[in-house]
Amino acid sequence: MLENSFIMVVIILVINIVYVSFFTIRMILTLKGQRYLAAFISTIEVVIYVIGLGLVLDNLNEIQNLIAYAVGYGIGVIVGMKIEEKLALGYITVNVITKEYDKDVPKLLRDKGYGVTNWAANGLEGDRMALQILTPRKYELKLYQTIKELDPKAFIIAYEPKTIHGGFWVKSVKKGKLFRE
Repeated sequence: MLENSFIMVVIILVINIVYVSFFTIRMILTLKGQRYLAAFISTIEVVIYVIGLGLVLDNLNEIQNLIAYAVGYGIGVIVGMKIEEKLALGYITVNVITKEYDKDVPKLLRDKGYGVTNWAANGLEGDRMALQILTPRKYELKLYQTIKELDPKAFIIAYEPKTIHGGFWVKSVKKGKLFRE
């Protein structure tokens, strides 16, 4: 079966897509501090890697195998990123500057389960409200949509916090008491 060059190319392509997807997920898990799951995934990743590389090296005279390996690597990066987007591990902090100072934006966001800290701010064109919002990444897009509905001209900046400690919101996350519709 492996003598057929087309089948060999497909096998190498699929193996490398799976390998690089595992590699991408492992790296993200490592960065998120989930070391044991990352270590487990790396074990599977290495086995897949050795099999794929072995197939290419055993047939190095077949250029299509090397091309399949390289293309599989590129596709694997994209697939791994898509998987990570679906998993949406961790939290995101969103800073919002809104012109709508008189609206009760913080209360509306809190009622939806978001952790919000707000304060008065001054911009070039006058008074503003600054908000810092913490949410699980899986709710990130929904948060942006909600903010834009409340203030279409809001200025939004988002980043991933490395460490979160303290506050009532962290306790609510651990108890699973977030996000009311």
